[in-house]
Amino acid sequence: MKKMVAALLCSLPLAWSLAAPEVYERDPDHTFAWFEFNHLGYSMQRDRFDKVDATVTLDLENQVGNVEVAIDVQSVSTGSRMFDRVLRSETFFDANKFPQITFKSTRLSFGKFDDVTSVEGILTVKGISRPLTLTVTHFKCMMHPMLRKPACGLNATGKVSRSDFNLGRFVPLIGDEITLHVSMEALKR
Repeated sequence: MKKMVAALLCSLPLAWSLAAPEVYERDPDHTFAWFEFNHLGYSMQRDRFDKVDATVTLDLENQVGNVEVAIDVQSVSTGSRMFDRVLRSETFFDANKFPQITFKSTRLSFGKFDDVTSVEGILTVKGISRPLTLTVTHFKCMMHPMLRKPACGLNATGKVSRSDFNLGRFVPLIGDEITLHVSMEALKR
């Protein structure tokens, strides 16, 4: 009996280390992406996408994970119906032909407190894929106080050149550099 208990106790750390990664799905009310750019030197304009789908897989103990994001291009929101139509048109995003913008991580970097510090991956816009590193400016996982289930949240930012994605119309009058921002809250499946 003692040998069986000893064997069981020895196998617990192995079973713990083989635990499945946790999968989190985005909370649609608290997940969105926005972008900002220089408009004719007058101001920094900020526009957003209202429909963002995301799944995050995390194994904090082993410091590995995966992020997959799909953005509905039709959900672009500038505050102006006319500009929304222009951005959805063939001139810019060509939403009918390319209805989604996607991001798939290739590597997550972790800090000393099991916090995610950056997400490297591939951003695809209009069928064109380019590497993108998002710097995570905030990351937290804990029990959701109202829903009583595990949840994680993050804010991240990165920069791209819109001309790299065949979106360079009016450069240099309208800035080529785009700063991307993501706010996401996700609940454990």
